[in-house]
Amino acid sequence: MDTFVNRTEELTRLHSLYESERAELAIVFGRRRLGKTALVKQSLAEYDDAIVYQAKQKTRALQLEQFIDVAADTYPGLSRIREDWESVLGYLADQDAIVVLDEFPYLVEQDESLPSVLQALFDHELDDAESTFVLVGSSISMMEEAALLGNSPLYGRSSLKLDIRQLPFDAAMEFFDETYSPTERVLTWSVFGGVPYYLEEVAPDAPLGANIHRTILSRHGTLHNEPDYVLRMELTEPTRYFSILEAIAGGNTSRNEIAGTTGIAYNQLSKYLNRLSRLRLIDQHVPITEQKTRSKRSRYRIRDPFFRFWFHFVYGSDGQYDALGEDAFETLIEPAFPDFASSSFEALCCRALRELYSDQTITKTGQWWYGEHEIDVVGFATDGTLIVGECKFQQSPLGYDAFSNLQQHTAELRWTPDDGGSRTESYALFSRSGFTQSVLEVAAERDDVQLFTIDDVVAAVSH
Repeated sequence: MDTFVNRTEELTRLHSLYESERAELAIVFGRRRLGKTALVKQSLAEYDDAIVYQAKQKTRALQLEQFIDVAADTYPGLSRIREDWESVLGYLADQDAIVVLDEFPYLVEQDESLPSVLQALFDHELDDAESTFVLVGSSISMMEEAALLGNSPLYGRSSLKLDIRQLPFDAAMEFFDETYSPTERVLTWSVFGGVPYYLEEVAPDAPLGANIHRTILSRHGTLHNEPDYVLRMELTEPTRYFSILEAIAGGNTSRNEIAGTTGIAYNQLSKYLNRLSRLRLIDQHVPITEQKTRSKRSRYRIRDPFFRFWFHFVYGSDGQYDALGEDAFETLIEPAFPDFASSSFEALCCRALRELYSDQTITKTGQWWYGEHEIDVVGFATDGTLIVGECKFQQSPLGYDAFSNLQQHTAELRWTPDDGGSRTESYALFSRSGFTQSVLEVAAERDDVQLFTIDDVVAAVSH
């Protein structure tokens, strides 16, 4: 399957550069498998004369020779130009060409002067040109060194920086038409996330468990060693990073817990966590009532659901899934699957809140915790309403005890509306498997209690 979905804003911004009447530089970056190459090719669908060069890990001479071969099909005069990057790129700029250098870091590995060559072009030679150069890279650290950080040669020269992230839930689900139920969609999202390459590996006509076994659990699966491959492309000594990711996937999300689980000294953790954050692999979360820079209650989460699944279930499994064969998913993963997927469901409920409460203006959504108190979904509304929610992704109905606990936790949440007035509290209960009779009765009697099914949540985030 070759599917291209979403990325509308990115396409629009690239098109505006191509149509610009001055020379433009675009930096397109993000880790592997997110569809950067597909995005750029899609943006060029109506531009027959664009040059797209996919760099490989070859010598500088071979890279330059192959680039000229590709470009000369459109610009034959290039074959008479001296074979160095400065001359070749300068000639193409004079032709107002659109030039895409995909996997730019491979070119820089063989010729460290290339970013400076482009810098000199933009600084001194492109005043009258209308050319566009698009640099695409999967190595975030190398793209930072070449183009993104303040001391990089191309810093300040780019008109557009596209930090390519995962597809949002609604776009990711376009890979499955209507074949998956809302529950199956949430479960699929909790494993494969919004990475196009992973989603294309899922067969919509097969059960999710069979897909997980075929692509991930089987040692021959196309995604079996995927995180290992991606991380080793970025990290020269990945062992400690692997240990940190395994700890976070296992529920050890505070700095103290990570240090205790991994054996890495607390005061050494920052450099590893910061690197993982820069590589877009983890996020630092704080309670909604606190500032990230000041909070002492930070939790770290793995951003990519697939990486979280892999480090939770696959990393260090030592062939146990192969030993069980086709029964591996049903025996080892399915019993723990609802608990694992619950955090993805909570995140979707947070995202759905504005749509579900569309009659109010919600300025901020998130989660909250303090000691033993925790609230899955929190929203602040401009009218002084504090919306709090409890999420249950189990196969049994949400019961009255969940509502009672939510009320107790809410009493501990310190928030006052911006106008200094008293707050109004509204309760949202989210459930995969419905609600007990007592909860249904409470919701029928009280205007401040709303019940939402998994169908409601999926519809809201697919709006």
